[in-house]
Amino acid sequence: MKSFEDNKVLRQPLSPALLSTARVIGEFKGKQDLWQRQFPEVLNSLKELAIIQSTESSNRLEQITAAPERLRDLVFQRTMPADRSEQEIAGYRDVLATIHTSHPHIPLRPNIIAQLHRDLMKFTPEPGGRWKHVENEIADFHVDGTRTTRFRCVSVTLTPEWMERLCDGFNRLRDQEAAEPLLLIPAFVLDFLCVHPFLDGNGRVARLLTLLLLYQSGYEVGRYISLERIIEESKESYYESLRASSQGWHEGQHDLSPWRDYFLGTIVAAYRELERRAELATATPGAKRNLIREAVEHFVADFTSKELELACPMVSREMIRVVLREMQAEGKVEKIGEGRGARWKRIR
Repeated sequence: MKSFEDNKVLRQPLSPALLSTARVIGEFKGKQDLWQRQFPEVLNSLKELAIIQSTESSNRLEQITAAPERLRDLVFQRTMPADRSEQEIAGYRDVLATIHTSHPHIPLRPNIIAQLHRDLMKFTPEPGGRWKHVENEIADFHVDGTRTTRFRCVSVTLTPEWMERLCDGFNRLRDQEAAEPLLLIPAFVLDFLCVHPFLDGNGRVARLLTLLLLYQSGYEVGRYISLERIIEESKESYYESLRASSQGWHEGQHDLSPWRDYFLGTIVAAYRELERRAELATATPGAKRNLIREAVEHFVADFTSKELELACPMVSREMIRVVLREMQAEGKVEKIGEGRGARWKRIR
């Protein structure tokens, strides 16, 4: 809400670098429509991998994990969740699917955000969809065991009102086309995280809302390239930019620039990766080898040869096997297990 109070988001200075980044994203948005027409098979293959990586990375950022072989079965609903972590993963999977299929029809309202949180937590013992009833804060935990408060969130009593004002402020400026959505969306996400309206799941809901608002504005790169995975790969910068932009937030003196720069940089990185994947359809064998190696570098955790195939559509299975053997000989990857359950691990 603070970023939309008195139209603060419109009064923040825009650096030449930020304007350049926004232009680059706009150009990629135009290419996105072309890729969807020219390479539908490539993009359809990438969708499956993005769903897996988004579900895995967004939860792992919150220390919620599952065994690799379980994760894939959970994502594609081939098994039921067996513990609390798997329950939360299954909830994220379902909300992500809702946003992918129904984003044009999901209004940004507090009750809708609460419903998304309810669905996120629907497999867990604690019910979701309720605003917090206990004061919360964002804290840092140090190696010596001490704990310090990084940010004190909006109080329990003010949370319902502030969520109303936040949604109203964003919708008003978006409907008025007062600014490019790429400038409004990160401001909304920052304010949502500063309010921290739920006892649990705020980070995951924020990342889901990011996808929702981007899709509604025509930026669909997250459908094919996992933004959550890119955030996990750069999580130190992610948390530091949020910390920097939340300073002075309660007084309305915060600087949106650090978080906004990081946010747009993430989208550019995703579009550049999507461009390389689209070009793979017409790439030479040498270029395809390089793209296989690059795809391996983007896996945060262990991966299967099937997941690598999804990351590299239009590349033969045999070429992927050859490149994996080459990388294994070079000491860049190692094989874990044998047979259908075998996985690969990148050696950092």
